[in-house]
Amino acid sequence: MILEPAPSSRQKGGRFVYVAAVFSALGGLLFGYDTGVISGAILFIEQDFALSSLYIGIVVSAVLIGAVIGAAVGGDLADHVGRRKMILAAALIFALGAIGTAAAPNVFLLILGRIVVGVAIGIASEVAPLYISEVAPAKARGSLVSLNQLAITIGIVVSYLVDYALAPISGWRYMMLLAVIPAAILGLGMLPLPDTPRWLVNHNQPDEARKVLKRIRGSNVDVEKELDEIQQGLKQQKAGRAELLNPLVKPALMIGVALAIFQQVTGINTVIYYAPKIFQFAGVTSSSAAIFATLLVGVVNVVFTVVAILLLDRVGRRPLLLVGLAGMVSSLVLLGVSFYLTSLLGVLGDLATVGLMVYVASFAIGLGPVFWLLVSEIYPLKVRGLAMSIASEANWGSNLIVALTFLTLIQFIGRSGTFWFYAVIGAFAFVFAYLLVPETKGRTLEEIENHWRAGKHPREMGKKAKE
Repeated sequence: MILEPAPSSRQKGGRFVYVAAVFSALGGLLFGYDTGVISGAILFIEQDFALSSLYIGIVVSAVLIGAVIGAAVGGDLADHVGRRKMILAAALIFALGAIGTAAAPNVFLLILGRIVVGVAIGIASEVAPLYISEVAPAKARGSLVSLNQLAITIGIVVSYLVDYALAPISGWRYMMLLAVIPAAILGLGMLPLPDTPRWLVNHNQPDEARKVLKRIRGSNVDVEKELDEIQQGLKQQKAGRAELLNPLVKPALMIGVALAIFQQVTGINTVIYYAPKIFQFAGVTSSSAAIFATLLVGVVNVVFTVVAILLLDRVGRRPLLLVGLAGMVSSLVLLGVSFYLTSLLGVLGDLATVGLMVYVASFAIGLGPVFWLLVSEIYPLKVRGLAMSIASEANWGSNLIVALTFLTLIQFIGRSGTFWFYAVIGAFAFVFAYLLVPETKGRTLEEIENHWRAGKHPREMGKKAKE
């Protein structure tokens, strides 16, 4: 009689990493849900509160004000109190914000509730990928960190489905309230999980870090080498904001901040926030039909994020980023053309739909996941949370500016001009990425730190992975 071997402790360790990654990525799902739900809800909020265009923009953008605040404090606090505790805090804030927005009796309390939700989004957007990055093995870090991006896209699709299902009853309050469910799952799921071994080492808890490493790598795996690499790397680092201005760290900070800005100023969240309105611009008259068309955009986002996850640790970060940016620029040009050809109204909607689908697909395989992955990888451990805070602040600040200016841009330079403007910025982003963005595939976090300390050019980082 032949017995099947029991799963090895190494396999169990691998499963633990996936469980930890999935639960922490629920922060991304809430990020996506609360970001996307407003696109359908605003159609009914506008009617209930008789909002002007100014107040529509404020209600949509209020979450971004909170996100800037959350990003400003989240990373620094994650360095001090731990990655796990900050994810738990984000779950609680998400739940409170969802209840507050759903119960808001007037537009002012609705805006306040949206700001609270935004604080949670700002925290989760940086701490969730940071947590996953620090528990994942180097060979699978790209796909595991990008589970967070996948969760964001799934959250967006879920929000679109909820919007579509509740549109017939104008149920925007229910749309907001349902975020309580994933918030509760996130909080309960993170309770039994440990903090990351790197944070524990940084806070003088090497024995606890060793235990966590054995849990996530497998009890029969010798973790002493990895633990020693973490400890040796820490000895060469300094903490505090001054370290970010170190000439050896500054290139990484610049790359993260630049990608943060490019991710937003190429227009992605105009699609997430205003997709139904864009489809209405293209001739879709029914609110339900516009929300349904937006749902298709969300599905494309999920599908191509899955493609990115499958390729990030095989093809690498740079190729996907460059291909994605090229696709974004091309599709933005097509969107501009579709709105320019106003005399061809019969094909306007089709061209706009194709342009939006290609644009979202290109973002989903490139700038979407690659930005959050890279900023979780490229910073030294002692300032990783702080540096991610700065990149996240730049990301959410740019997001806020884009959200506030989109409709104004359309008013002053037209629909076609607005998308061509985003295309020009996308072209600059492509050149920047080609010249300066490093390839981190296959490198441990400590190897990436050593590369910066050696003063080498960012482009040289990928050479080891190719050899």
